[in-house]
Amino acid sequence: MHGYSDQTLEALGDAILAYSADRLKLDPVPLDGPRTLGELDAAAGATITTDGIGGLAALKLFEEDLAPACISTDHPRYLSFIPCAPTEAAAMFDLVVGASSIYGGSWLEGAGAVYAENQALRWIADLAGMPPEAGGVFVPGGTIGNLSALVAARHTARMRAAREDRTGPGARPFRVAATHGAHSSIQSACDVMDAELVGVEVDSKSRLTGENLREVLVAHGPETFFAVVATSGTTNFGIIDDLASVAEVCREFGIWFHVDGAYGGAGLAAPSVRDRYAGIEHCDSFIVDPHKWLFAPFDCCALLYREPALARAAHTQHASYLDVLNDAPDWNPTDYSVGLTRRARGLPFWFSLATHGTKAYTEAVERTLEVTRFAAAEIARRDYLEVVREPDLSVVVFRRLGWSAGQYQEWSDRLLADQFAFVVPTSHAGETLTRFAIVNPRTSEDDISAILDTMA
Repeated sequence: MHGYSDQTLEALGDAILAYSADRLKLDPVPLDGPRTLGELDAAAGATITTDGIGGLAALKLFEEDLAPACISTDHPRYLSFIPCAPTEAAAMFDLVVGASSIYGGSWLEGAGAVYAENQALRWIADLAGMPPEAGGVFVPGGTIGNLSALVAARHTARMRAAREDRTGPGARPFRVAATHGAHSSIQSACDVMDAELVGVEVDSKSRLTGENLREVLVAHGPETFFAVVATSGTTNFGIIDDLASVAEVCREFGIWFHVDGAYGGAGLAAPSVRDRYAGIEHCDSFIVDPHKWLFAPFDCCALLYREPALARAAHTQHASYLDVLNDAPDWNPTDYSVGLTRRARGLPFWFSLATHGTKAYTEAVERTLEVTRFAAAEIARRDYLEVVREPDLSVVVFRRLGWSAGQYQEWSDRLLADQFAFVVPTSHAGETLTRFAIVNPRTSEDDISAILDTMA
C-alpha cells in the first residue's frame, strides 16, 4: 500500500516468516487460553487507527497479547470437541496459498490449483470406494458441506418428480431423515432450506439402521423425502451408522443417501477399522473434514458426489459475466457447492499428502486409534472411572464415578488454568460426562495417563 517502502515490507516479511517458523518448531506448543474482554482491552486497546500502528508493531501485538489468548488446537493434550493437528508441511504451505493470490473457483483462473485439489479429492473418493467419475470440491467446513449436498439432493429429487409429472404432497419433496445423534449442522441445513428434519430412532448400538429408517419413511410417505443422512463417526461418541442397511433402503425408495463423515470419515484410511464403513461405497454424497483427523489446517471440508453433474445442475450460478466459465467444459469447483468466491483451501492438504505419501497418513490415523484403545483400557482399569461406550473410532466417552456436573466443570477449568490439558465436559441422556477426542498423532499414552491421574 501507499507509504510502505520496499525495505519496510521486506523487514515485515522476514519477521512474519520468522514468527511462523518459530511457531512450527515449538515442541511442545503452548496450550494458552482465553482472556476476558477487559483483559484484552487493557493489553491491546485500539488496534485500528487512522494512520496505522505499523506491521512490526501489529505483529508484536499479535505475538504477545492476542495469540496467547487463543487455545492451541494442535496441543497434544487438547482433547476437546474435535482438535486440529496439521502437519508442518500443510501449515507451511498455507502461507504459500495465502501469498499466491489464487482464485480457486474456476479452472480458467486456477487450473493448477484445481488439478492438485482434485487429486486429493480422488484419494478420499477411492478410500470410500466411490466410482471413477465421482468428484467434488473443498468447502469451508462440514456445515457448508452438508448444506451443499442436501441442496443437490433436493434439486435432484424435485427434477425427478417433475420429469415423472407427479402431483400431490410428494411432488416437491421436503423432508430429510436422520437420527437425533446426527450433527447439529443437519438441523441447521434444514432450517436454511425450510425443510423438515424427521428423526429416526437408533438401535441398541446407537446406530441408524435400515430397519428403523424404513419404518419412518413408510409412516411419513417416502415420496416426501429427498435425502437420508447417515453418520460415519458422530462427534460426541464416534459412532458409525449401519451404512450398508441404510444404503439398501435408500436404493429401495430411490432417495439420496448422504454420509456425514466430517470427523470419522478419516478412519477410512485405517485398515484396522475400514470394515466398519461397509456400505459407504453406495453413498450419493459424502463429506470429511481434513482439518479434523487428516492433518490439514482450518478450514477444509472435502465434499464428494457420486454423480457430480447432479450437483452442478443444482449449484451453478448464472450471470452474463459467468458465461465464459459456464459455457466451457472445464471443472469449476464453485459448481458443486453453495458459494461462488472460493479460496483454494484444499491445497495445504494436497501438499501434505504429496509430501508425506498416503502410507504416512494411514500410519498416523492408526497411531491415534492405538492411543484410543489404550485410553479405553486405562479408564476401565481405574476403579473411579467407567467407559460409557467402547469406542468405534478415536473418541472415548467416560464418567468419573460420583462426580456432579459442577465437579466436571471445576476439573476442566483447573486443567486449562494450570496449562496442563484442555478436556471439557459433555452430556448424554441427561448425564454430565467427559470425553477424549484423539486425532493428534503426537498425543501419547503418557498424556492420557497423566490426565486420568488428575481425576483420582
